[in-house]
Amino acid sequence: MNAPLHREMPTGLLDAERTLSEVTTKWDTDIVRQLSDYIAIPAKSPGFDKEWIANGYIETVMRNAAAWVEAQKIEGLKLEIVRLEGRTPVLFFEVAATGTAMTDTVLMYGHLDKQPEFTGWRNDLGPWTPKYEDGKLYGRGGADDGYAVYASIAAVQALKSQGVAHPRIVGLIETCEESGSYDLLPYVNALRSRLGNVALVICLDSGAGNYDQLWLTTSLRGMVGGLLKVEVLTEGVHSGDASGLVPSSFRIMRQVLDRLEDSKTGRLLPASFHCEVPADRLAQAKVTAAILGDEIHKRFPWAHYDCGGSTAFALPTTTDPVEALLNRTWKPTLSVTGADGFPALKDAGNVLRPYTAFKLSLRLPPLVDAGQAVQELKKLLEDNAPYQAKVTFEGGGGATGWNAPSITPWFERALNSASQAHFGNSCGYIGQGGTIPLMNMLSEGFPTAQMMVCGVLGPKSNAHGPNEFLHVPYAKKLTAAVAEVIAALPAAHLAESAAEASAA
Repeated sequence: MNAPLHREMPTGLLDAERTLSEVTTKWDTDIVRQLSDYIAIPAKSPGFDKEWIANGYIETVMRNAAAWVEAQKIEGLKLEIVRLEGRTPVLFFEVAATGTAMTDTVLMYGHLDKQPEFTGWRNDLGPWTPKYEDGKLYGRGGADDGYAVYASIAAVQALKSQGVAHPRIVGLIETCEESGSYDLLPYVNALRSRLGNVALVICLDSGAGNYDQLWLTTSLRGMVGGLLKVEVLTEGVHSGDASGLVPSSFRIMRQVLDRLEDSKTGRLLPASFHCEVPADRLAQAKVTAAILGDEIHKRFPWAHYDCGGSTAFALPTTTDPVEALLNRTWKPTLSVTGADGFPALKDAGNVLRPYTAFKLSLRLPPLVDAGQAVQELKKLLEDNAPYQAKVTFEGGGGATGWNAPSITPWFERALNSASQAHFGNSCGYIGQGGTIPLMNMLSEGFPTAQMMVCGVLGPKSNAHGPNEFLHVPYAKKLTAAVAEVIAALPAAHLAESAAEASAA
C-alpha cells in the first residue's frame, strides 16, 4: 500500500503522555486479542516440528500477522511475506522516512515461531490456552516473542499519530529463531540491498531485570547444541544376568561428561570455552547487581520442602549478585535438555539398557566462537571412550554470542529519556544468558549501528517453560519507549549535521 506523505513534518520528540495513552489503548483494544489468538496456535519452531509445512501453523501465524499489519493502513508502509525455497518464511515491511533527508534506516526484529509445550503448567493454564489475568497474558510464545511485530507497528503508529519526523523503518520477522535461526542468514543476504544503511536495530526478543525501568541488553551468550549417545549393546538384556559385566551406558555417559564439566561446581573444564569479561561489562554488572540484589536469584521457581517446621529451598550456585549476573551471562554452562534410551518409570523393568542419549545445550560466553567450540566438543566427548563403547556426538548447530558495540551519546540520552518518561527510572544495562543469532550477524553487517536489544522477559515470565507470561503493563511502556528512541534518531542526525557544518 502507498499513501502520499506529508510534505512538511515537524522535527521533535514525542509527547510522552500522549504516546503512552495511545499505545495503551492499542494494546487494550487490539493487541492483547491478537496475541491471544496467536498463543492458541501451536506454531512450534521447525526444529521441534519436522512437519511444519504440512501442519501449516507457521504459515497461519505469518499470514495473520501480515493481515493485521496491512489492516493498520500505516502511511507509507509496504509489506510482503518473503519465501526462499525450502525455508521458513519471513515477514518484511518498510515504512518510508518523513520530514528528513537522512538516509539512515531503523531495523525492527522479532519472530513468530515458538518453543514446544513443556510440562508443569498450572491446572487452569496451558501452552495453547491463552489466559489474561492480573495484567499477565499466559501462554506459549506471547512474550517470546510473538508480541514483537505488534508492538513494533504500534510504535510506528505513535510516530505517525503525532506527525513526528522519523527515519526509514524496516521490519524483519522470522519463523526459525527458536531453532537457531538457520534460515535467517539466507534471507538477510537476499534482502541486504533493501535493508538500507541500518543505523539502529531494535530487537524485542530479550529480557528485563525488573518491570520498573527500560533495560538494554549489553551481551548475549552463544550456544552449541547436539545429541550425545553412548551405546554398549544392540538390545536390552536382563540386568541381573549382565550387570557387573556389561558396563552401564549411563555410567559411561557420566564419565564422558566429566571431561567437559566439573560436576561439583558446574564449571566447564576446557579453557577455550571461557573468556575474560570486558571491564565495561563488569562495571555495568556491579551497577545492575546493586539495583536488583537478591531478586537476581529469587526470580526463579525454586523447589522447596518442609524441613522441621520451616520451608527449605533449593539453593543457587551463588547468592552474590555480581557473581550471579556474570555466571548467567559471561560464563559457559552445560544443560541436559532431553534424554532418550530410558523407558517411562511405569514401564521400567529389570533391564540393562543398550544405550543412553542426552540432548546437550552448551551456553558460551559472548566472545567465544561457536564453530570452534563445537569441533572441540566433538573431539573431547568422542575420543578414547571408556570400555571402547560407541560414543557419538552429533552437533545440532550453534551460534556465536554477541557483545554490544559502544553506546553513542545520542543513543544513551534517548534510552534514559525514554525510560524516565515511561518508567520514572533511568535505563538499566544487563547481559542476557540466552542467544539471538541475528545480533551477531547484524553487528558484522552494520558495525556502526546502535543496538536496542530489549524485551518483556522479566522476573518469573518463564520463557520456554511452564506458565510463560507476557507482562502487559510493561509491554505497553516498552512500546512507547521504542517510539521515543526512534523519534530521537532524526534529531541526533540533524545535530550531528549542524556540528559538522559549523566545524567546516
